[in-house]
Amino acid sequence: MTVLQSILLGAIQGVAEFLPISSSGHLALAAHFFGQTDVPLLFDVLLHVATLLAVLIVFRAPILGLFAVLGRFVLRKPLEGDEEGLRMILAVIIGTAVTGAVGFALKDLVENLAPLWISACMVITGIILLVSGRYQPKKTVSVPTPLQGLIVGLAQGIGVIPGISRSGSTIAASLFSGLDRKKAGEFSFLLSIPAILAAFMLELKDADNLAGNVALLPLVLGMATAFAVGFVSLKFLLGLINRGRLGWFAAYLIPAGLGLAAYFLTH
Repeated sequence: MTVLQSILLGAIQGVAEFLPISSSGHLALAAHFFGQTDVPLLFDVLLHVATLLAVLIVFRAPILGLFAVLGRFVLRKPLEGDEEGLRMILAVIIGTAVTGAVGFALKDLVENLAPLWISACMVITGIILLVSGRYQPKKTVSVPTPLQGLIVGLAQGIGVIPGISRSGSTIAASLFSGLDRKKAGEFSFLLSIPAILAAFMLELKDADNLAGNVALLPLVLGMATAFAVGFVSLKFLLGLINRGRLGWFAAYLIPAGLGLAAYFLTH
């Protein structure tokens, strides 16, 4: 892999990880067109780790707040208002468990999905975003319930399929289940933290294989690009979520998915 290809893949990851257009799908398609289909999954996971750093920076206040709540709970010194933090932690734990179960069940499908099906999944993501952008629940809550944690965790598990956006599916599931828009974005990205870390740990076994396919410089530059582009993309997306503009991305995903499907059917 060249330095330019790695930087381009990092930029794609930075944009597509947060904007609801499927980073795994775009990375898989880019690798296909670059002729880099033999790059280990660990490379993709490392790009996800780079964008995870952007999540930790943007959401550092609520993350530190949850750790403080958890510490007080362990020490049996709770403060007034800690109940909401504990509910958030419980929802993240449930969502993470469901994500792990679904992700494990879909592992073989994810690693062997043909480009044609990835393009079809992009269309599905576009439809989901179009519907969620118009959805107006009668009642919303600001802290996810255990049931919402389960629903969003299920959506995140399905989001491992290339072409199905993780952020798009989890935010849409949060909105459909009655979580308010601001918290939908926050919960989606809090839930991504343990999922990305778990994927990183599982793929560490491919470290030697990665070193044989991707040199250190391209890897570092790809990760740096993913972080920088991801930070900007995340801030941009949060503003769109609050304004209910997720449906905008359907205008890209549906035509792009259909166009790519037509290409793969004729080549």
